[in-house]
Amino acid sequence: MKRGFYTIMTAQFFSSLADNALFVAAVELLRSRGAAEWQSAALVPMFALFYVVLAPFVGAFADAKPKGRVMFISNAIKVVGCLMMLGGVHPLVAYAVVGLGAAAYSPAKYGILTELLPPSQLVKANGWIEGLTIASIILGVLLGGQLVGPVLSSWLLAIDLPGVNTGIDTRPEAAIATLVLVYAVAAWFNTRIPLTGATPRHLPSNPLTLLPDFWTCNTRLWRDRLGQISLATTTLFWGVSGNLRYIVLAWAAAALGYSTTQASGLVGVVAIGTAVGAVVASVRMKLDQATKVMPLGIAMGLLVILMNFIDNVWLAAPFLILLGGLGGFLVVPMNALLQHRGHNLMGAGRSIAVQNFNEQACILGLGFLYSFSTGMGLSAFAAITIFGVIVAGVMWLIKRWHAHNEVAHPHELARLLEFARRDDLHG
Repeated sequence: MKRGFYTIMTAQFFSSLADNALFVAAVELLRSRGAAEWQSAALVPMFALFYVVLAPFVGAFADAKPKGRVMFISNAIKVVGCLMMLGGVHPLVAYAVVGLGAAAYSPAKYGILTELLPPSQLVKANGWIEGLTIASIILGVLLGGQLVGPVLSSWLLAIDLPGVNTGIDTRPEAAIATLVLVYAVAAWFNTRIPLTGATPRHLPSNPLTLLPDFWTCNTRLWRDRLGQISLATTTLFWGVSGNLRYIVLAWAAAALGYSTTQASGLVGVVAIGTAVGAVVASVRMKLDQATKVMPLGIAMGLLVILMNFIDNVWLAAPFLILLGGLGGFLVVPMNALLQHRGHNLMGAGRSIAVQNFNEQACILGLGFLYSFSTGMGLSAFAAITIFGVIVAGVMWLIKRWHAHNEVAHPHELARLLEFARRDDLHG
């Protein structure tokens, strides 16, 4: 890998570590204040809100400046969201601001890969970045669970600054204050990312002119015979995976009687499986073979439904590892294919912004559906069944869509797959 790749990976690790630990801390903060359960579930769609609202702008912003600088600014916004939480702003509002930082971060994080590496290394690079992201999820949810637990939190609350009243009096607040420091570490690594040599794209003085450009990019990717399949698959996967974090917490509480600290370990177990699947996919899969993994999405949906029949942690752990492994093996090659097509069609930052818009819109829609259902009294078991049916059914439709393209547009698909096989046709 080229110089700077591992710096990008390190910065991504610490930023994602803090994101996932903060999610657990925010859930515990709401529960400690006696908030309704639907508010905890609403953290997921609130985090996704700015991904959708600002999608036409963040991609162009990422393409207009060095991506290391964009990532630094994004982490600074996340710190502001944490400080708002500590300052008494409602956790849902403050968490949305953290989501704003994440929305700006993502196009730069993925877009810099296509600027730095040729297509032959994109699947491997995605395996690295997804593997490290999953590792940060594992450690992040575990860190968040421990920070709000009795041992670490009591030690943190015992820290006293002479003459300074921090106003930090509860376990979740101490956890959030600690995570500000983790975001600061990520921001420092952002400053060490070298320039890639890519030519910045002009950012128009009137941001509203980006709206038709974004719509054009979105339409172009959905009309591309390979882009549409990879975009549909990753949109569905992340829509469900984004909400699965909270669903596992709710399921662990209902089926196993777990606390937030205990349940966070099971979220980490899913992430372990996803990391293994991501690594295996990065070694075994090539870019032009990405569409062959679609049956795994159907299997993943069916496995989600089977969660309802598990009430023993010794059975739950290997089951969740398998569930995560299927997801990791599915998303890495599809994500790489989507980046490749987007880079060729419109540029790295804009293509990632289109991808984020669709994926986060799915998270937003499914998250609000789950929050509304919870508010209306739907059990965690019923929600899991609905999610599983959606995943398996929609993934089957996507597979049929690709099969239709193979019959109706064989020559165009052959041409696009040739682009995926050759580094000299990239860009």
